[in-house]
Amino acid sequence: MSSLSQRPANPIVGESIPHEAASLHVTGQALYTDDLVFRTKDVLHAWPVQSTHAHALVTGIRLDAALEVPGVVRILTADDVPGVNDAGVKHDEPLFPSEVMFHGHAICWVLADTLETARVAASKVEVDYEPLPAIMTVTEAITAESFQGARPHMERGDVTAGFDDAAHVFSGEFEFKGQEHFYLETHAALAQVDENGQIFIQSSTQHPSETQEIVAHVLGLASHEVTVQCLRMGGGFGGKEMQPHGFAAIAALGSILTGRPVRLRLNRTLDMTMSGKRHGFHSEWKVGFDDDGHLTALEATITSDAGWSLDLSEPVLARAVCHIENAYWIPNVRVDGRIARTNKTSQTAFRGFGGPQGMLVIEDILGRCAPLLGIDPVSLRERNLYGPGQTTPYGQEVTQWDRLGRAWEQACKQAGLADRQRDVETFNATHEHTKRAIAVTPVKFGISFNLTAFNQGGALVLVYKDGSVLINHGGTEMGQGLHTKMLQVAATALGVPLSTVRLAATRTDKVPNTSATAASSGADLNGGAVKNACEQIIERLRPVAAQHFGVNPADVRFDHGVVTAIGSTADPLPWEELTKRAYFQRVQLSAAGYYRTEGLHWDSSTMTGSPFKYFANGVAVCEVEVDGFTGAYQTRRVDIVHDVGDSLSPLVDIGQIEGGFVQGAGWMTLEELVWDESDGPRRGRLATQAASTYKLPSFSEMPQEFHVSLLEHAHEEGAVYGSKAVGEPPLMLAFAVREALRHAAAAFGPEGASVDLALPATPEAVYWALESARSGHADGNVRRDSAAVDPEPIPGGHPMRPESERVAAAEQPQPAGSRP
Repeated sequence: MSSLSQRPANPIVGESIPHEAASLHVTGQALYTDDLVFRTKDVLHAWPVQSTHAHALVTGIRLDAALEVPGVVRILTADDVPGVNDAGVKHDEPLFPSEVMFHGHAICWVLADTLETARVAASKVEVDYEPLPAIMTVTEAITAESFQGARPHMERGDVTAGFDDAAHVFSGEFEFKGQEHFYLETHAALAQVDENGQIFIQSSTQHPSETQEIVAHVLGLASHEVTVQCLRMGGGFGGKEMQPHGFAAIAALGSILTGRPVRLRLNRTLDMTMSGKRHGFHSEWKVGFDDDGHLTALEATITSDAGWSLDLSEPVLARAVCHIENAYWIPNVRVDGRIARTNKTSQTAFRGFGGPQGMLVIEDILGRCAPLLGIDPVSLRERNLYGPGQTTPYGQEVTQWDRLGRAWEQACKQAGLADRQRDVETFNATHEHTKRAIAVTPVKFGISFNLTAFNQGGALVLVYKDGSVLINHGGTEMGQGLHTKMLQVAATALGVPLSTVRLAATRTDKVPNTSATAASSGADLNGGAVKNACEQIIERLRPVAAQHFGVNPADVRFDHGVVTAIGSTADPLPWEELTKRAYFQRVQLSAAGYYRTEGLHWDSSTMTGSPFKYFANGVAVCEVEVDGFTGAYQTRRVDIVHDVGDSLSPLVDIGQIEGGFVQGAGWMTLEELVWDESDGPRRGRLATQAASTYKLPSFSEMPQEFHVSLLEHAHEEGAVYGSKAVGEPPLMLAFAVREALRHAAAAFGPEGASVDLALPATPEAVYWALESARSGHADGNVRRDSAAVDPEPIPGGHPMRPESERVAAAEQPQPAGSRP
């Protein structure tokens, strides 16, 4: 076992402890970026002048009326930028645009003594436009060939032969919308300049180092002249990975020009109309199955709706391409990706980062094709799970294929699936206007950044001579419990009680050149760095303790604040006594830690390699009930088994699984972004600008029964203390909700009905799906490309393969690329 993953006796990691700031959150004492305004003197407030066109040239701006409003101090325009007028890493996002690219695009910013004054003044700024054609949908972009960025291509095997050998070939299309992050805390930044011209920015950002970099180049400064701090975020979900940089730059620019602190905080409507969302996707696909229901070939073209600029659209699309097969072995694969440019907000990272969009394609295919094959969808999914020796379409071996099988069996057993399926059949046979269904869906999600260089982390650990410990690391806290885990890692590595360790806010002048807290890698990267720093300090303390015990330094042990030694009769040393002795012996008690993920290699030009350290696995079983008159539904029960390795903090991880599932269920069933696609003057306006029009999951949408378990015996070799990432993968477990709704809608029609279900699967969408099934016209909009029009049902459709069959298959030697 590696030193990174090995746990000592009596570790603090693995204990179920509350979130380190839980009491502060629930009592309102936790400070967020905007709370600091009330502690800062003479703050100016920023408000944007927003475009009223989805696409237009700005031909004139008149500021006089706005500047006459009492309390207005300055209006920031492109003429004020001393450096580069761009807030994007791809240099395609002008901070002050001369061509507005979406409805709500900020043209200039008003600074005033109060927020209301800034708002009123912004409404008095007069802007002249020359309207231009606007592309609002991904299908419009495809027709107009409006694309941007890279076009990844991934291919494995012989797709043509795979289709020739297939007994059943189907093709179809699938288009689905994005998702609003709807973090509780909107975008916020507070900037001020000290007497030396040093710029200090408090920002609600997942990527302080990149915020620092963008602000510096906007201002024409070096990075060491800009410091960014993030106390915590009230949610991020990827929406604060790239998008905060421009807002921080506006605040910093305003502070430099006025000599006063500047606060920029978007209200909910501004946030929703100005910031990016999850990418919507369009897909065209063709799939083949053999006589046993095994996948033989997949060909797909997936097109993401990126909005007006690239942002993170290229890596999002790359991950979507890499995850298109989800947890299933497909021997022959050809996938092409495109990035559509539309006149919407620049879409950005969102929990899963393209993985969910890619995985949705294969899950939708299986859900639509299973009835046409005459096979139970649960069985179809299970029989196509990865097996021994098999590799992903991009060439990475799925070494933990057995965990997918174990998670599947543990989830089905926990859910009592076989008995409940019989109960569902009985219920549906006796209820004409109400139907139930159960679905089971797996998740296999790769953990690491697509760009190998981002897979590094840093930390600074300070031990004071009284024994107290302060840790800094490059990760940011957005409610996900990263700080809690880092406290546990530090306490375990130093062998001290948790109460000995405190954590400082994330700052670029403490830990430089950090990666974003994203890609579910926060605990892996920063935990590795914290552990490395602590181990450096421990190695310096060992000789000091060895003098007391009269032993070899290697025999010294640290456990819960007490230092002992093997084979010594000397009294144990309290931790604080050892640190005091070390100080007087001039032993360094601080260390900068570093961690880089090993074993990664990736060629983006060929889309081949091993880009992920490991895969996180999970399985969800979901039962729903649908009303045939309205399409309204209830989620009756959800059972989840998820693989987090050896959990660093089980309470935190279970909370992440529950929260990720609910957020995913919101995207699957409720949350619908609607832009005005008419040709009128409001074309391009986001119609869902608030919680009143954008439906979020609430307690009424929660499962009546919700059971979450961690996969047993799942130690992860080569990861910090044997743990696995947990942030993003649980979101995809929510696919089971939509698939259950699809099968419930199909139950209103004749046996074998294939239902096409929109995403989000709102009650209205479910109603039209069940109406289609009930009328006998349901075919899932799937084209049958093979000669067999009415295939015989594929044998072996029982949802649970006997354990003996799976074990026997696993014990057989299998060459790479073969089936279990």
